[in-house]
Amino acid sequence: MSAAEPKDLDDPALRTRAVAAARGDAPFDLLISGGRLLDVVTGLTRDADIGIVGTLIASVHAPGSRTDAAKTVDATGSIVSPGLIDTHMHIESSMVTPAAYAAAIVPRGVTTIVWDPHEFGNVHGLDGVRWAIEASRCLPLRTIVLAPSCVPSAPGLEVAGADFDASVIAEMLRWPGVGGVAEVMNMRGVIDGDPRMTDIVNAGLASGKLICGHARGLEGADLNAFMAAGVTSDHELTSSADLLQKLAAGLTIELRGSHDHLLQEFVTALNDIGHLPSTVTLCTDDVFPDELKNGGGLDDVIRRLVRYGMKPEWALRAATFNAAQRLKRPDLGLIAAGRRADIVLFKDLVDFDTKTVIANGQVVSIGSSMTVSIRSFDTAPLENSVKLSPLNENDFKVTADGKRVRVATIDRPRFTQWGEAETVVEDGFVVPPVGSTLIAVAHRHGKVEGRPRVGFLTGWGTWRGAFCTTVSHDSHNLTVFGGNARDMAVAANAVIAAGGGMAVAKDGKVEVLLPLPISGLVTAASLEETSASFRAIRKAMEKIVDWKPPYLVFKACFGATLACNAGPHQTDRGIADVLTGKVLERPVLEIL
Repeated sequence: MSAAEPKDLDDPALRTRAVAAARGDAPFDLLISGGRLLDVVTGLTRDADIGIVGTLIASVHAPGSRTDAAKTVDATGSIVSPGLIDTHMHIESSMVTPAAYAAAIVPRGVTTIVWDPHEFGNVHGLDGVRWAIEASRCLPLRTIVLAPSCVPSAPGLEVAGADFDASVIAEMLRWPGVGGVAEVMNMRGVIDGDPRMTDIVNAGLASGKLICGHARGLEGADLNAFMAAGVTSDHELTSSADLLQKLAAGLTIELRGSHDHLLQEFVTALNDIGHLPSTVTLCTDDVFPDELKNGGGLDDVIRRLVRYGMKPEWALRAATFNAAQRLKRPDLGLIAAGRRADIVLFKDLVDFDTKTVIANGQVVSIGSSMTVSIRSFDTAPLENSVKLSPLNENDFKVTADGKRVRVATIDRPRFTQWGEAETVVEDGFVVPPVGSTLIAVAHRHGKVEGRPRVGFLTGWGTWRGAFCTTVSHDSHNLTVFGGNARDMAVAANAVIAAGGGMAVAKDGKVEVLLPLPISGLVTAASLEETSASFRAIRKAMEKIVDWKPPYLVFKACFGATLACNAGPHQTDRGIADVLTGKVLERPVLEIL
């Protein structure tokens, strides 16, 4: 996003030219003719032509009434819609650079994204956020960057590569490229009046910019307290009842596509209301590289919502006009004179394939192919982020005296809870309890000692190998899951040597490796290459663990360390519980 937006549209020379063209006293720079315009305010469609001057829509007029234009786009047979707006997302989750991400989604009709770069922030601090802003500045994709509010997501329970207190947040909010405070994930800190989180939210209020939320599981007094502090949105919906409660409370909803198993009941609940609330917007949140390549971004969310029974006019309104209102960007989200010329020509309202995409008055895509070049940004500042020496098998074992011990366990892949088990000790090491899976987290940012902290998971099935990843929300420390210490060490050392990424190991050897040398999160490889490599990781994982949707799924591996969520979670400090604020450094509770 240009730092001049949205005031760039108020340039007197631009407005004067647009007014003259609207009167018919001057030609348009670009004329879209022959299309059927979808009015996202009324939900009605009508035949209309659109005249554009520079970045501005100058006229929406009767079809065929004007032909004077420097260039004409034939929209015959097309549905003409405002450009799509993704209200909450993380480019890093797609494991490609901002340039590669833009090349993937702009041809699909997405012209604006709201990017929370807290993954880069957690690894690199302010330098990571600065890089995100600079890397997105020259893209043909409007990128509204937010200030990561939770670096780390749970202070005291984990150690990230940086620590953003209120003074750091306030500094970022003064930057012209920053549009607000990104999802406030430390819910308990806000609700309980923790000074750190109170000051962070107050910095957002003082800036007058957005304060976005993460209100998973909040209701009643807790939800009221969270909102009373100043948080105004949520994407962490858990059920249709939760959706209706959050709507009734007055939160802006960022209905996300990354939890597909919930979308059907969300659509049913909204249909039962009988209209689309103005506070419903759409977002992708996290999209893996293979999903991005095969399905797309926000267009895929829209396609699925319509398939599940939402009116296409509602889905497009949520992704355009409602989103623009949420962002306080009246220049976006509507095709009307005086608005910004972000326009998409869809072939239909079923598959939502595009014919042409126009961003800021410029044709940027025709027939799903970019018509403008996209410049990559230097990634060297984000490399060499894994500051760990090779690990050995014993690093993934829990030491103990005696012959038998009682240990703490982390039960269930999602909505975790504390558990206990008794097991034996052999040769000074705890034998993992029957039915448990090992998890180990090692600090990889060089801030504290990097010895892995090991815990026991239950409800994760029987593992026949190991998986290591430096994509581990949100501190992104080295995280390893496995059925045995040997494979865990093999997978971990492969990832360390690669400078970050993912590896699957079985029978003492690496099955698949996906290097992610940029922050341990991203690669400079193409989306096609990255997608293929990630699919290979998925396939290899199916050989070592049997998934049981919707909770025991591959994606659960990336959120297992999210310590800001309620319940116990393994971190680089031990087993952390945000509700009590305590960390159990070792899982051994008692020597029997």
